[in-house]
Amino acid sequence: MTAVEAAIPAPRSATPPPAPARLRALDGLRLIAALGVCAYHYAGRGGDITRAWGTSPHTLFPALSGPFSYGCLGVQLFFVISGFVICMSGWGRTVRAFAASRAARLFPAYWAAVLLITAVFALPWVRFHPVSPSDLLTNLTMLQMPVGAPRVLGVDWTLWAEARFYLLFALCVLWRGATRRRVLLFCVLWTAGALFADAAHNALLQQVLMPDYAPFFVGGIGLYLVHRYGHDASAWSVVAVGWLLGQHYAVKELVAPAHVAAFHHRTQLTVIALVTLAFVAVAVVTLTPAARTPWPWLTTAGALTYPFYLVHEHLGWVAIPALHHDLRLPAAAVLVVTPAAMLVLAWLLHRFVERPLASRVRRALTG
Repeated sequence: MTAVEAAIPAPRSATPPPAPARLRALDGLRLIAALGVCAYHYAGRGGDITRAWGTSPHTLFPALSGPFSYGCLGVQLFFVISGFVICMSGWGRTVRAFAASRAARLFPAYWAAVLLITAVFALPWVRFHPVSPSDLLTNLTMLQMPVGAPRVLGVDWTLWAEARFYLLFALCVLWRGATRRRVLLFCVLWTAGALFADAAHNALLQQVLMPDYAPFFVGGIGLYLVHRYGHDASAWSVVAVGWLLGQHYAVKELVAPAHVAAFHHRTQLTVIALVTLAFVAVAVVTLTPAARTPWPWLTTAGALTYPFYLVHEHLGWVAIPALHHDLRLPAAAVLVVTPAAMLVLAWLLHRFVERPLASRVRRALTG
């Protein structure tokens, strides 16, 4: 080899990095989080679901409405899981490959859910109104929240938070390649920036840095660093700070909230306990022998989580009155049958939409 040849860097391999080992228990934890959110939407709050039941869920389920009102904390659990998974799946990828993998994962089921719910709401006997054609097209971009368009999916505010996290992680970490030191620095700077944005009451910085949700993403990233490199004071410090700040923002947002749709009987201690449980649960299923759980059905549970999460709320508004008022099923039976039906629909979306389209979207974006 000549000196000139030695000076030329070897071409970067086009082969994507090997996929990390599947953490099946983490897939099961995803579905638990989604079912918790579903319980909150069906029996833990008021608003549109009261129209669906014909009366307040608090009246129908006096013993369940209180516990189910905490189901909204499934979102915080999702964010901890997302911090772990995005760091794991993004490690070793280019920004382009990472963006393609995220788009292939998110958009096929999302497009199907937006179109399906709009079509169902357009039926003349459905009491809920669809968005306008312009707003429907805007919703297909997943950017309806920043542009102020009405939302087709109630849960898509969490997708907007996820998208901002992906962008921050890609620009600050993956742009130059993920390393332990770079990821730790990202966690420190993001946490500090989020706190400054909150203290300054700066709307732009709060939108970008998400002080309410950053601690959960950062805590999940810290758990991944422990998973990848072993127990280390720096990584555990990231997890601890994420937990301590996360419980603060969860209590601030969820205990006696100002909006009237939620029942006002959450307590600080219960919210703190559930935030703690979210961090502990992710640690258990990734850092202990539970990470090697061999049950393949957990992978299926994880695959159903995203489409179920997308469709359960709004289609539940249609299914519940049909089952409860038209078919005269007892409310308790409807509360079981409706999520089961949404899981069946989620499987259909996964089988006939996600699986065929995900690989095509990924190939199209990676060229």
